Amino acid sequence: MQVGEDRGWSVVSVRGVVDVATAPDLRQRLQEVQFAGATTVLVDLDRVELLDSFGVGVLVDAHKRARSLGGQLAVLVTRERLRRVFSLAGLDVTLDLIADAEEVLGTGAADGPASEAGRDR
Repeated sequence: MQVGEDRGWSVVSVRGVVDVATAPDLRQRLQEVQFAGATTVLVDLDRVELLDSFGVGVLVDAHKRARSLGGQLAVLVTRERLRRVFSLAGLDVTLDLIADAEEVLGTGAADGPASEAGRDR
């Protein structure tokens, strides 16, 4: 897992499997980033092969935390298999799921959250 910055967004890049064994690491990293003051966070799941309910729960918690802190959390999901996980849980309309990082990075942090038109529904 890597954390970086891109055009005002904190980007957390995840790879491999996010399950009961690894989800706590993702939770800790997201908490560190968000409590350090990041108001716009992009979670890049492009290299994630498997995401179970524990991983989904971590993302939902991070989404709620972002909202409570007045920020935004976007989740980059390019694999159809992972999109189905969110869809089956009804989270494709709750979380800010994007298919291309430019949907949010192109806005720049100074422009605020991505518009509703830029959300992938």
